[in-house]
Formats: sequence, C-alpha cells, structure tokens
Amino acid sequence: MNQKIAIFQQKEIRKTIYNDEWWFSVIDICGVLTDAPDNLTARKYWNKLAQRLRDEGSEAVTFCHRLKLKATDGKMRETDCANTQGIFRLIQSIPSPKAEPFKLWLAKVGHERIQEIENPELAQERMKELYEKKGYSKSWIDKRLRGIAVRQDLTEEWKNRGAKKGVEYAILTNEIIQGAFGMNVDDYKNFKSLKRENLRDHMTDLELILTMLGEATTTKLTKNRDSVGFEKLQKDAQDGGQVAGRTREDIELQSGQPVTSQENFLEMPESQKKLTDF
Repeated sequence: MNQKIAIFQQKEIRKTIYNDEWWFSVIDICGVLTDAPDNLTARKYWNKLAQRLRDEGSEAVTFCHRLKLKATDGKMRETDCANTQGIFRLIQSIPSPKAEPFKLWLAKVGHERIQEIENPELAQERMKELYEKKGYSKSWIDKRLRGIAVRQDLTEEWKNRGAKKGVEYAILTNEIIQGAFGMNVDDYKNFKSLKRENLRDHMTDLELILTMLGEATTTKLTKNRDSVGFEKLQKDAQDGGQVAGRTREDIELQSGQPVTSQENFLEMPESQKKLTDF
C-alpha cells in the first residue's frame, strides 16, 4: 500500500491508497476536529461516536474499513479508515468550527487523486516534489521514478498472468532481489539498518539501476515465454534476478568494490521527511 502522512493545520493525518483512492484514519480526523490532546482521547471519542451512529441507524460507520497504518509505536496496525465520501458523512456528525476548512482540504486531496488517475504524469510530478523536499538529488530522483515505471510494468504483467497481490507479489519480488544482490528483501533491509522504511528509497544509484535491470529482464522473459501461473512467473523472477546478479558480480570484479552498500538516507533532517498536503 502507498501510505503517507498528510498535515492539516500542523496535525498529522494518516492516509493510504485502497481500491485506487485515498482512505484516511478516522481516529486522526476525530482528533483534529475535536482538538484531542492525544491519540487515546481521539480513539475514545471515535468509539463513542461510532456507537451513537449505530444506535441511530446511520450508515456512516459502514463506510469504514479497517486498514493497516503505522501506529505511534512504529508497527502496522489495523485502524478504522474512510474514503473522502465516508469522511464527509462523518464530519456532519462532529460539531466543530474546523469542519468547513477540513471539507475544503478533503476536496482538494480528492481532486488531486482524480487528476492523477486521469494523468499519471501528475502523480510522478508530485512524487518528484516529495523526494526533493526530503533532500534527494535530482539524478537519484530520476532513477527512482524510472524504477517505479519499470516496477509498474512488471506488476501489471503479474496481475494479468495470475499472480495474487500481497504474498505472491512479495515472493516474486524476493526472488528478483535475492538473485540480484544475494539477499532477500528482509536481509537487505537489515543490512541497511532499516525497519519499516521502503528499501528502494534507501538504495544507491547503482543499486536502483540493478533493481530496474532485474525487474525489466523479468518482464521481458515473462512476455517472451508467455508465462501464466505463479510457478512459471517465479521461474521468470529467478532468471531475471540472476541476470542482474551476474551484472553486479561483473561490476564488482572490474571495480574491486562491492555494489551493495549499507548507506541509507535515515540521517536526513527530520523536517525534510514530512509530507505536507495543505
């Protein structure tokens, strides 16, 4: 899932992409609109509000889904989320002078998402701005965005050829990373001292290039072999990763230095890591 932190009037609101649209943490929104001093108070408010709405026969609560978002302890936990339509309905039940600007903010976010669906280039531009704010170099950003496009081509093939999102996508990705770098995704993240951070956001230029090579090769093999079904796709992923792995070994042989690096971007100033939508 594509997860982000949005900022509304200096307060964080967690959101994630689900079914191709933004879903927002209901607890975070309750906290903002009621000026709750902490997450626990906001959660209690939402629990009482949800019970009242159920007792009144309101359908607003049924618009919520429990989706995994990063909690204050850094772990991914299920929490009630609602899309823009659901949030608008919930706002009607929360007396707050902040409701109107919040509606405008939600409308802005929803409008941007529709624009991105109609014109994917806008999504890339906004992502580019995000990485720039975080302090990444232009050359790194260009490679990262190209890598996203290569990844999307690959996952589209997986989707059309019978792979299931989630576990099977993760297994196939692991095969490519293992073949390219000699370690799976979890081991690679440990190598870079990462926890729940996105591994690719902490790769060097050369690591990104080899990841693209592995995934682009896998896509080509899958198309050429007309592979259908998880087992055949897994063989493609293994072979594609090994192509990138042999390239890595050749680079290391010629340069006398390892390609894999423990370098990460965790030391960037915290102020540059925030995503602000409003």
